[in-house]
Amino acid sequence: MNTTNCITRHMDLFENKVLPALYIFVFAVGLLLNVWGIKSLLHNWKKLRIVNILVLNLGLADMLYLLTLPFLIVYYLKGSKWTFGVPFCKITRFCSKLNLYGSIGFLTCISVYRFLGVVHPIRVKGRLTSTHSVVISVLVWIFVSAQSFPDMLFPKHSENMTGQCYDTTDLKNVERYLHYSLCWTFIGFFIPFVVTVGCYGHVTLVVCRSNTVKKHQKQQILKLMVLLLFLFSFCYAPYHVFKNMTLYARVQFTRDICPTWNSEVFIAHQASRGLVSLNSALNPLVYLNVNKDMTVQLKQLLVQGSQSFRRLFESRSSSVPVPQSEEEAVSSF
Repeated sequence: MNTTNCITRHMDLFENKVLPALYIFVFAVGLLLNVWGIKSLLHNWKKLRIVNILVLNLGLADMLYLLTLPFLIVYYLKGSKWTFGVPFCKITRFCSKLNLYGSIGFLTCISVYRFLGVVHPIRVKGRLTSTHSVVISVLVWIFVSAQSFPDMLFPKHSENMTGQCYDTTDLKNVERYLHYSLCWTFIGFFIPFVVTVGCYGHVTLVVCRSNTVKKHQKQQILKLMVLLLFLFSFCYAPYHVFKNMTLYARVQFTRDICPTWNSEVFIAHQASRGLVSLNSALNPLVYLNVNKDMTVQLKQLLVQGSQSFRRLFESRSSSVPVPQSEEEAVSSF
């Protein structure tokens, strides 16, 4: 059975048009916001709280991914032709995995930190230090690196020299990769997701029932909860679901079977790849919910920007000559 059409249907539209457009947007917005966020955190380094160290590492994970996006943009704009060499292809895909599971790891740590601070404030007061946050951050990086390293052992380019740089692997190794993907989907995504939902579910109950927590503090905690759950359900969950379904479909291809649902799942998988890349542009919103100083700075920047734009607009308006009326035009001759 020939499965070529089954494999390549809609590939040109989504891989070579939609994904590059999304990546360009994520690169521009994500780079701007993450550089600003990291700069603000480093500027107030002496005032860093425990959670800010985790947020700083979240920003570093995003930067690691954002710096690889220009190469992926060129790759897809060239019709999925990788021209930067096989080793750099593996490095690029490795950085993507580090960003994905590093982001999930640090967001989960932030959720646990919020849970301890709200539900057990007396027990943890004075016991959680900056040293603990540094150690936790190092452990997250080690765990995520160990989790992502096996991905580099799989071939990332096609044997027929088409110049592709696979996000997963080639058809020859796809069944083994599916097992690897399912394993790390459970460990790297599902377990953190359950932990995050459990932490913020408990936090929500405590905050809503509490009479001592101020209204603005409740709003801040609930906003962060909604943001984290949005990131998990909107950016991470669809990617893992449709990625594994696509891998399973490719396993079927090796058995000369073309699933009837392959086309729809392929489209959904491509869309989910764009959504998961958005986490690098949305993660900076976490900065604003855990750091009051950065929120104030952002408001000041927005006010200054609007004032500068207004002055520029007024100066240009005053420099444009006012059209003469018909009578003035006649009298001028």
